Amino acid sequence: MVRPADMSRRDARRVALAAQGFAEKRPSGRVDSRHFRRVLDRLATVQLDSVNVLARSHELVFFSRLGAYDRAALSRWLWASREVFEYWGHEASLHPATRHPLLRWRMAGDHQWGGIRSSARDNPDMVAAALAEITERGPVTISDLDVHRQAPRKAASWWGWGDGKRVVEHLFHRGEITAIRQNGFTRSYMLPERWLPADVLAQPTPAADDAQRELLLVAARAHGVGTARHLADYYRIKVPVASKLLAGLAADGALEPVRVEGWRQPAYLHPEARRPRRRLRARALLSPFDSLIWERDRTEQLFGFRYRIEIYVPRAQRVHGYYVLPFLLDEHLVARVDLKADRQAGVLRVRAAWGEPDAEAATPGGRERVTAELAAELAAMAAWLDLPGGVDVEPAGDLAPALARVLPARSEPLDV
Repeated sequence: MVRPADMSRRDARRVALAAQGFAEKRPSGRVDSRHFRRVLDRLATVQLDSVNVLARSHELVFFSRLGAYDRAALSRWLWASREVFEYWGHEASLHPATRHPLLRWRMAGDHQWGGIRSSARDNPDMVAAALAEITERGPVTISDLDVHRQAPRKAASWWGWGDGKRVVEHLFHRGEITAIRQNGFTRSYMLPERWLPADVLAQPTPAADDAQRELLLVAARAHGVGTARHLADYYRIKVPVASKLLAGLAADGALEPVRVEGWRQPAYLHPEARRPRRRLRARALLSPFDSLIWERDRTEQLFGFRYRIEIYVPRAQRVHGYYVLPFLLDEHLVARVDLKADRQAGVLRVRAAWGEPDAEAATPGGRERVTAELAAELAAMAAWLDLPGGVDVEPAGDLAPALARVLPARSEPLDV
């Protein structure tokens, strides 16, 4: 057995940031489908989320790595190119279409939500009717499906879903139908052969262990370095299963075992991972659902940054705010801001801004630079979101006063 190599936390952090695309400069010219494709190829999966208080989460993921781009162009590529499909990966997620065979093991299993399982089990005629209607009419939204409109809603259920919606979600999970997003964020359902390339659908279905082994390698490449729990979380594979498969991959030389400073569990380094020797220069506001930070324990282990999303926390009990984005500067998460795009007023509102004292101390230039760089990134985001009123900072959080002083004097984003 190969003896694990030692890796400092600093080096692990650099590997992780490079793997997620933060060791490269943003494009200086027009951003197009080539850039979108490169981001998705690097990340492997991009989580979707319905919250739109700022922008859709997947749009923020691309912005953090590419800077300003045409959001309509991203939508066209995602929902017209047939290069991308939506399925349950790390929650509802975007995947390269070529990865469809590796997710069929999940399609063969039961949905994780008991309500969907029971609705499908108890209403086989409704399942058949939904599939027949989508076959005939797709692409079609849930609101336009007769099987949904005619089924009673369950007011006490999560989101008020009725059996009609639930059986459609069952079919989606089983891979018997797929969907694209239209008119903002609404799913339109259709048969897979109407969206996925024929050569992808014709590929044989791998055994579950083989598919999960390959997905763990994909996760390792997107992570750079991670423990079994970190890598398993990327595609929500059970940790005991992942641990066994990863040990085999390491024994075969497909992954390199490492010991990361301060981590209790053994870790795995992808052999193609970039290992930057110099300090990274990066700047980005991160979606709460960004793959760099979605495994919260790993975020704390890498950055010393404890992050919990507070969307579902009662307002009076929130610590940092409703939709809080961590701010990455160079190699550290140095601040967090609660943001809202006030489209009626044409303003990007900073509801609260908080600095991270330890990270600020580790940043050349300290709080002054953190404030200036954050102000520049906020201004760039406001312009990208077409908010002509710029940025308005509300007086909440220890960083808010300094941020409010800087913003009026700086309207142009800094080069990264």
